[in-house]
Amino acid sequence: MNENAAKKIYETGICIRNPSIYDQYDSLKETEWWSFDKLSELQAKNAEQFFNFVFNNSRFYRDIFRKFGFRVGGDFCFDDLIKLPELNKALLVENKDSVKIDIKDERMRLAETSGTSGEGLEFLRNERWDSLNRATMMRSYDWYGVNLWSRNGYLWGFNTSYRQALKIRALDFIQNRFRLFNYSESEIIEFCEKLKGAEFLSGYSSMIFEVAKRANSLGISKLPLKMVKGTSEMILDSYHDECYEAFGAKIVSEYGAAESGIIAFECPSGGLHVNMENLIIETNEDNEVLVTNLASRSFPIIRYNLGDVIEFDDSKCSCGRNHPLIGSVIGRRGGKVLGIENEYPALTFYYVFKNLALEEDVLLNYKVIQKERGSVDIFIEGARDKRVCELVYRQLHRYFSDDISFELKFVRQFQLEQKKRQYFESKL
Repeated sequence: MNENAAKKIYETGICIRNPSIYDQYDSLKETEWWSFDKLSELQAKNAEQFFNFVFNNSRFYRDIFRKFGFRVGGDFCFDDLIKLPELNKALLVENKDSVKIDIKDERMRLAETSGTSGEGLEFLRNERWDSLNRATMMRSYDWYGVNLWSRNGYLWGFNTSYRQALKIRALDFIQNRFRLFNYSESEIIEFCEKLKGAEFLSGYSSMIFEVAKRANSLGISKLPLKMVKGTSEMILDSYHDECYEAFGAKIVSEYGAAESGIIAFECPSGGLHVNMENLIIETNEDNEVLVTNLASRSFPIIRYNLGDVIEFDDSKCSCGRNHPLIGSVIGRRGGKVLGIENEYPALTFYYVFKNLALEEDVLLNYKVIQKERGSVDIFIEGARDKRVCELVYRQLHRYFSDDISFELKFVRQFQLEQKKRQYFESKL
């Protein structure tokens, strides 16, 4: 499909589904280069309007605001917001009927998420909320010179039922995208051939990495893409070299969730910029991110704990944009690693392998499995290397001392899975 035809098809669909998208896109382009102080003023204004609306229309939040002394009707004060309790998926599932707000004058779209916990949440997203999320994506794609309707490859899980597969193929056609349904060598070669006529590639970062490795091993020439976007997973340091060799670009991060929408997007200068026009982002004492979405009028998301651990970056990005920066998305705090005497957060392994990358320039693709207390298997992709083993054991001892025994197991390559990759798995 040529670019003009793709644009017409996309714009026809978007006018039906998201009639306010271009107005919201224009607003985001206007604020893109504002100063931080001016952005903060806009955020406060949007927050004031949002919390007034929620108080007047959501029984669940009205009760919470009153219980915790959160005042509405005046200028927004961040110090008041932090009085409110953290919310999580379980609470929203339990109280969804009293959380939701019926907005008569906007079309609603069903959104759903299960997440890694498997706990399902379904809610209705009002049109302006849905459109703002897409407009945010449009602005972010501008940074790489691509459009939402540009030809693109897609690496994602999918429903294998016949009916769902037909629906997916129809949606892919409308969005001018193609995907892998089978990760055989012949399918990967065909997919890479299609990428020669594409502008960008997106999907689970682990899938992008695995396809990049296969393409490189098959001797497929570099496929120069304008953007390679990873989402829904950590982007390991070990991914970038393979992806650059295959696609001429590193993986850039889009950070968000179904409940929150897009939280931040990485610019070409490497800054992961928070969309503060419509979001308030905090962290709790465990550095878990709490998100408040100021556009979520049909199903308010306020101080919602996504379960992800992040680190903020107080520096200013060299691109010149003044939105706050996320330094790194470390991932889910996840389950606990059980030592003989103590317990440890699963994300400790993130620091082990991050330190190896930063301090020793050793980039590893890994997976950790615990089957019994005090003992852990670590699978590492690649050939066994004595120096690598010594460095890994040194870092492990730094965090776990002698409380856990580790066995390093090297594998030629990990199996490519059509789902979100879990870097720690407990079988206890």
